[in-house]
Amino acid sequence: MPCSFEHSVTCLLSLSGYPCQCLCLAFPQERIIEESVVAHAAMNPCQLFASLVMSMCCHILSTTAWSVNNFLMTGPKAYLTYTSSVQAGAQSGIEECKHQFAWDRWNCPESALQLSTHNGLRSATRETAFVHAISAAGVMYTLTKNCSMGDFDNCGCDDSKIGKMGGRGWVWGGCSDNVDFGERIAKKFVDALENGHDSRAAVNLHNNEAGRLAVKATLKRTCKCHGVSGSCSIQTCWMQLADFRDIGNYLKIKHDQAQKLEMDKIRMRAGNSADNRGAIADTFSTVARTELIYMEDSPDYCVKNLSLGQHGTEGRECLQSGKNLSQWEKRSCRRLCHECGLKVEERRIETVSSCNCKFHWCCTVKCETCTQTVTKYFCAKRHKKRRPHNSRRRQHARNR
Repeated sequence: MPCSFEHSVTCLLSLSGYPCQCLCLAFPQERIIEESVVAHAAMNPCQLFASLVMSMCCHILSTTAWSVNNFLMTGPKAYLTYTSSVQAGAQSGIEECKHQFAWDRWNCPESALQLSTHNGLRSATRETAFVHAISAAGVMYTLTKNCSMGDFDNCGCDDSKIGKMGGRGWVWGGCSDNVDFGERIAKKFVDALENGHDSRAAVNLHNNEAGRLAVKATLKRTCKCHGVSGSCSIQTCWMQLADFRDIGNYLKIKHDQAQKLEMDKIRMRAGNSADNRGAIADTFSTVARTELIYMEDSPDYCVKNLSLGQHGTEGRECLQSGKNLSQWEKRSCRRLCHECGLKVEERRIETVSSCNCKFHWCCTVKCETCTQTVTKYFCAKRHKKRRPHNSRRRQHARNR
């Protein structure tokens, strides 16, 4: 049965090479329809929606090696204006995840970004919790940022406190970032991925919210001085988004401190939906909304397991020397190689880059090609020592 314009269209954007699929959902009738859309009323709405986002799909496919698998773009047609911001936000979350775990055994691989329990994707580990949180935070962050920059007609600065006294010697003013707007729209898009009612869906929704709350928790107050001759007798202040790196650092700590949920298995096994909901509610009542939670212990990330999307640590680069390395980076060879039963292999790699660039009038830049040899370190298998031939014969004789 074809979609009608009285229903909203949900498009499942799969950025892993699969085509966009459109699903019809019975949402309430939407009156907010652009004239340009009405003009194409004769067209199948699914086809129309897909055509609007196809260029966006292709752009991301060509610019990133990361797969944002099954990222659901949902909501009434009025929300089409936010889809590019949602995709950009999800991508920033992915990039931050890769940065935060660059020197961990689990390094945010492509297979990790399964943002829902849709299609039997049931993982609920500590790492999955981080993926949900950072993705939700990235979407909210980008929507909020774009709102403050005036990218949306129906959104601007948060002026709810302007003119009010904030504290001794300062008042609210300026352009506070509208995090409430970003939170509201992000929730509509990201949480729509979870249509289940079991414990894993509840865990995913909890971690989504924890990610959005991280954006609020890291807001910083920015002030400007006023007064005669720069006396700063009074300040005007507003709330501003922190750098997204700060949000990533905040959530990495939450990941390290994540709490494992122990569900009431007796009530869950009863098979009664009311008992299931009761067991879930009782468990969640003891957990703060700002904390990340998980249900399953993480697998051994040292070991390759393609069925789980794990590539192991063999072949991974690690750091042994360099300027301004953190303690975590300095210990990466021990963590990725030695503790996983691998050795550290030194390789000298030749790199080619442009150098000694000069501007020539008018108007070209000419560069030389420079070659540099750098030393890098990788995890490699240990070679088993062969026993001497005579010792094998002696051992054989002993066994006889």
